Amino acid sequence: MRGNRVKELIDGGGFVVNAWVSCDSPYVAEVLSHAGYDAVTIDHQHGMFGLDRVITLLQAVSSGPAMPMVRCSHLDLAEIGKLLDGGAYGVICPSVDTAEQCTELVAACRYPPVGRRSFGPSRGLLYGGPDYVEHANDTVQVWAMIESREALENLEEIVAVPGLDGVYVGPNDLALSLGVAPATSPIAAEVREALSRVLEIGHAAGVAVGAYCADAQMAAELVGEGYDLVTPGNDVVLLREGAAQRLAITRGKRSSGAAHAGY
Repeated sequence: MRGNRVKELIDGGGFVVNAWVSCDSPYVAEVLSHAGYDAVTIDHQHGMFGLDRVITLLQAVSSGPAMPMVRCSHLDLAEIGKLLDGGAYGVICPSVDTAEQCTELVAACRYPPVGRRSFGPSRGLLYGGPDYVEHANDTVQVWAMIESREALENLEEIVAVPGLDGVYVGPNDLALSLGVAPATSPIAAEVREALSRVLEIGHAAGVAVGAYCADAQMAAELVGEGYDLVTPGNDVVLLREGAAQRLAITRGKRSSGAAHAGY
């Protein structure tokens, strides 16, 4: 089976830089997969597309070296199975607040006898290889999102669930749950404290820890603190900030009194 670079990097003591696709464009997903990211995650929860489009986006990511991952819309056995059948090498599940929910998540991503995933890998075989079924349980990554006060309270039980590969902090929803504004720059003190606590408890349990980040600066800071996977913004943020930066530079090159140049 094709290896999982995310798993290999983390197991080797490295860290993963993850891109995030929320717009309905296979071309964008393809470009990001070739841009140097270790993984590209398709956002099926808040992305502007349906399940059928997720498969197309996974195909686009698969054209490059980045690992194809998906954030599912919610904890659902059938949906997660279809995403994995479509070639996702990792699932990030939102709103995992209890150990029971985490157990359901892991089971949805694993074939029996250790899980409940139904057989029918279809595109998973094409991308993963003919021995996909024999190795999928050990290769596919399972990440539970920590984004509520309840999840923080149950964190030690969540990270103790067998088969869980990582926990992934959603700082904006977490901020709302903690009663503070969902601003990630600067990060609220309550969220900063939670980020540190998740890192400590996750690593103590042997579980990888990741987070969505407002920007590259926040991502670099979390990597420096020991985070294993960081997402420095999504595709829309990259487009908006890149456009704004180039506009500012271009418009700043001409003084208010400069004459128009002719051809």
